[in-house]
Amino acid sequence: MNAYAKVGAFLMLGTLLSSEAFAESKYSEWGPPVNLGCGSINSPSDDLGPGISKDGLSFYFASNRPAPDAQGGQDIYVAQRPSRDAPWGAPNNLGPTVNSPLTENVVSLSRDGHWLFFNSNRPDGFGDIDIWASYREHVHDDFAWQTPFNLGPGVNSAGFEAGASYFENEEGGAPLLFFGRGVSFATQGTTSDIWVAELLPDGTFGNAHEVPGLNSPYPYGDQRPSIRFDGLEIFFYSNRPGSLGTSDIWVATRKDVRDPWDPPVNLGSPVNSGAADFQPHISGDGQTLYFVSNRGGGCGGFDIYMTTRTRLKGADKAL
Repeated sequence: MNAYAKVGAFLMLGTLLSSEAFAESKYSEWGPPVNLGCGSINSPSDDLGPGISKDGLSFYFASNRPAPDAQGGQDIYVAQRPSRDAPWGAPNNLGPTVNSPLTENVVSLSRDGHWLFFNSNRPDGFGDIDIWASYREHVHDDFAWQTPFNLGPGVNSAGFEAGASYFENEEGGAPLLFFGRGVSFATQGTTSDIWVAELLPDGTFGNAHEVPGLNSPYPYGDQRPSIRFDGLEIFFYSNRPGSLGTSDIWVATRKDVRDPWDPPVNLGSPVNSGAADFQPHISGDGQTLYFVSNRGGGCGGFDIYMTTRTRLKGADKAL
């Protein structure tokens, strides 16, 4: 079994709940964003690419904070807490098994907690930035990640691929990996679109294709999709017309995983601002959205924020 097949074989073991669980769920509006804290998650450096475990107790992100623990240009860190109501502990670098002397960033986990997806420009990739994955056997050990694998030529290309979001479809379809890809136009330039690759029965990813209905035309770009676990809501960031700042967070929904996506909608104020708001990541329960911003009042550089919403009375509470 080759490296790409090994990745896929393990991914096939994970399970998610049926999309019917949240199909009729209703949520409140998003609340005012909250900075995750100077000296806690955020630092005077750039803190980016958030991802949180399903149980809400492990928070992963990337940072270019300096040595002594830095491995490269940007590294992946994890902060832990004993309960969802407790404050985050001090972040710790994942170390040289995951991080390289180059760049690792933009993190997400599979719902079962066994897989960590991230971007890297480490050696043995296919091009600029590739998507890699690391497996762990023990889902409550944040430092048990094994040597990462490149996700292969179905996902990665000579250009850049970044911001993976893994969705296991129990409505009869194959598991899917959503991500951003750089797209070049011969007479114009390069922008980015949202693509998706299907996990094949042999455990490799098939050739990716553009996701219909989500992308904006050149010269605008769309990146870092984050799909709710039921597959009915997808967040991403874009600089398309209608944005409040240099980039905004947008969302698209659908009533069934077999349906096309409805036209994307800007999350608006107070989530988006006149600054750059980007790299959204939706929590496992669908009620917290993490994102990155350089809006005023931060800790320095880019900071990670969160905004929350509540499930309305009578909505399905299945997770």
